[in-house]
Amino acid sequence: MTLTSQAYFTAVSDRLARVASAQSAEIEKAADLISAAIQGGKVVHAFGAGHSEALAMEIAGRAGGLVPTNRLALRDIVLFGGEPTSVLADPTLERDPTVAERIMALAPVAPGDVFVIASNSGVNGVVVELAHLVKQRGHGLIAITSLEHTMRVSPRHPSGQRLADLADVVLDNGAPYGDAILPLPGGGAIGAVSSVTAATLAQMVVVEVVQRLLAAGERPPIYLSANIPGGDEHNHELEARYAGRIRRNA
Repeated sequence: MTLTSQAYFTAVSDRLARVASAQSAEIEKAADLISAAIQGGKVVHAFGAGHSEALAMEIAGRAGGLVPTNRLALRDIVLFGGEPTSVLADPTLERDPTVAERIMALAPVAPGDVFVIASNSGVNGVVVELAHLVKQRGHGLIAITSLEHTMRVSPRHPSGQRLADLADVVLDNGAPYGDAILPLPGGGAIGAVSSVTAATLAQMVVVEVVQRLLAAGERPPIYLSANIPGGDEHNHELEARYAGRIRRNA
């Protein structure tokens, strides 16, 4: 395969089109779960470690997105749990299942809230343990992962399970094993896929959620850009409805 920017664009566009088509039923299920939660006054919590944190940012606290959303992150154990910042320097932190318990304990979670957990590999200790905790406590769980990748690697959680094994809805981001799509002559590859496809899946779910809220005669709680006139005022008014339940300082 030619190593050009156009080759990457073509390859990722093909994957994106296949993902949008193949995941349509799962997108509907995810939208049903989230819209029901929002109609019930609940919150969506999103978590991702490493580059998957970008997916959590795509869901929680962005223009055109849902206001009742809260982002969880590894650094919560420092920002809200008082741990020293040095713990975040550990490159294997996301493999430690015990971290999930601390993140969950610090989160402003209420009964009926829904979780979205993103992990391309879906096998690291934190994401799998967090998924276990979410399900043990009766919350709905949506996973965004690469089924091709996760089924080719061994789980790092003591249970031997993967994120996809625990979720109520699994959105397959269509990324290849190893994530990158353009092979190099001497081995390896470049051109990551998961960030593009996962973000698209997240936005497709949001669109479906909003469609459901409108069909129910409700005004969707959607962020405006803070960089347009009236954006701050609009956003602060909606955020006040969820005071103490969504965090925007992490």
